[in-house]
Amino acid sequence: MKVVLKQDIKSIGKKDEIHEVSDGYARNYLFPRGLAAEANAAAVNEVRTKAAAKEHHAAEELAAAKELAAKIKGQTVVIQAKAGSGGRLFGSVTAKDVAAALSRKLGVTVDKRKISLGVKEIKAFGSYTAEVRLHTGVSAEFTAKVTE
Repeated sequence: MKVVLKQDIKSIGKKDEIHEVSDGYARNYLFPRGLAAEANAAAVNEVRTKAAAKEHHAAEELAAAKELAAKIKGQTVVIQAKAGSGGRLFGSVTAKDVAAALSRKLGVTVDKRKISLGVKEIKAFGSYTAEVRLHTGVSAEFTAKVTE
């Protein structure tokens, strides 16, 4: 019997997939527990619609990430920091500070966890190459310049 899974089931498959199972297993275990529904025309059509919607949303997210990467790529973000007499910073500049500066300059919101500075934290003035990973396979490099 063909069934549409309503939840992930370890031995069968993932939610919204269509699988062939034995009649007894479907009637005595899956249906009473609400884990699956019979794969009639309406249920199959609903699964296909959900899959198409999911694919469409993924394509939109990828396009938005590519657009944002084009906007960020090659930009120089200036970060103001205080320093002592030896030119060493008080504290450090972290990915959080870089994300805030990127937000101020370009008006885009980027999660600090998606920014890679190459070092854990910046402790001196200068220019540093940073990378922001926006989506799987979509990233953009920019320059983070720390000034006084």
